[in-house]
Amino acid sequence: MVTVNAMGDKCPVPVIKTKKALDALKAPETIEVLVDNETAVANVTKMAQSTGATVTQEKLGEDEYKVTIQALAGEETQTAPAGAVCDCVPTGDTVVVISSDKMGSGNDELGKVLIKGCIFAITQLDELPKKMIFYNGGAKITCEGSDSLEDLKNLESQGVEIVTCGTCLDYYGMKDKLAVGTVTNMYDIVESMNNAGKIVKPC
Repeated sequence: MVTVNAMGDKCPVPVIKTKKALDALKAPETIEVLVDNETAVANVTKMAQSTGATVTQEKLGEDEYKVTIQALAGEETQTAPAGAVCDCVPTGDTVVVISSDKMGSGNDELGKVLIKGCIFAITQLDELPKKMIFYNGGAKITCEGSDSLEDLKNLESQGVEIVTCGTCLDYYGMKDKLAVGTVTNMYDIVESMNNAGKIVKPC
């Protein structure tokens, strides 16, 4: 039996931990996933069921849940351990465009949590984007003090091009605070978006 402890982990970490456990299997196995909220239970269950696994849930106590997965064999290639730089490389022509330091509208603090989770989730994709473009409020994410710098540097080390609008950095007085990637201009931004096979815009 494999146990995945995702207690205290925020979305999308429980799903990512469980997916790695599933991918690492060489034979059918039971995986127990421990989480602390019902949203994580639902997300882990949905992902596991999409692989053909049988899933049951159990509430162990207040803010303590167990998802039991009767899993099929995973992929032949072992997943890299958490925190390691994986062997995946940008193989497509997807461009991710981020125009705010928050994701969605409503509560700003929630929006910041969501955009951080989104960028982390991008680091876990099997096929990384070719380029990530940051402009307007999104320029703050590539600067000193950003909670996403480690994830962005990870992506950059794997070949993802990280660029930030120079006009936006100037506007916010942050040009000397850029901590990852390079400065770009609006022509390059438009050209990159025009040539992209697919544009992903989470903000």
